[in-house]
Amino acid sequence: MIQTTNLTRKYGELIALDNLNLTIDEGECYGFIGPNGAGKTTTIKILSTLLKPSWGEARIDGKVIGYQNAEIRPIIGYVPDFMGSYDDMNVNEYLDFFATCYGLSGSQRLRAVGDVLELTELNFKATSQVASLSRGMSQRLSIARVLLHDPKVLLLDEPASGLDPRARIEIRELLKELHRMGKTILISSHILHELAELCTSVGIIEQGKLLFSGKVDAILEKAKVGQVVHIEVTERAEDAATLLRSVDGINCVDVVTENGSSRIDVTIDATTKLEVSELPNRLIAQGFRITSMQGEQVNLETAFMRLTKGLVG
Repeated sequence: MIQTTNLTRKYGELIALDNLNLTIDEGECYGFIGPNGAGKTTTIKILSTLLKPSWGEARIDGKVIGYQNAEIRPIIGYVPDFMGSYDDMNVNEYLDFFATCYGLSGSQRLRAVGDVLELTELNFKATSQVASLSRGMSQRLSIARVLLHDPKVLLLDEPASGLDPRARIEIRELLKELHRMGKTILISSHILHELAELCTSVGIIEQGKLLFSGKVDAILEKAKVGQVVHIEVTERAEDAATLLRSVDGINCVDVVTENGSSRIDVTIDATTKLEVSELPNRLIAQGFRITSMQGEQVNLETAFMRLTKGLVG
């Protein structure tokens, strides 16, 4: 549904996108993550036909951006991180205006406005002034606006930016429903744990280059550089760490002190045959008392930190 080939965008000498090759299948919910300045917004603006690439090609539903924009725009919906609005309108008037811009008329326009109000649960705000809406309500209205013409593809740039926890959950549930409806969704966000729950696939971009693109499970597996185990001992943490450093198959041992207690972080080489169960046995045999031991689970946030360096274009 979405495909880019060597997509590049330069601003003078600055390369914002560097030969981006991206494929998003129909019906996917694709999370686009990267540091600020990595090229996420530039990519989304090109896909929404608002920005021309310096070279390379981007297609949506087989149609080439820059040459078939008139055919692309009716099948996409673009939600920027901050919506522009007509503050002197109420919610119903705002949606009615955009429905007219999308070419809807008469009963079709009224039905479309009613449908998106219901879907985004904004019915009770239909007569409220747009200027009076909270940040969360404004984001829901922005999504309602781009759903009026029932697009196949949704391009969402940081839709949960600046929202309180409740509003983020409401937006996430709305996007889940849109995904269930068969929409193809490209969403950029810094709230990585929510992307892991929402998205079927993710892409990591840094300094304009795509570092990884694939299923969420695949990126978590790629980020594993060995098993990490957190061990707490009652005393002599530094001595326990010294003992563990002498064990074959252990890459790294760090002592972390927080609130007066010490924790030993042990990284076991991914290729070793060393069993985690051997660690407490060795410590106990040398007289150390263990209060807790826990393995670290690799999630999307830890994967992002391990696979990126924080570089920008």
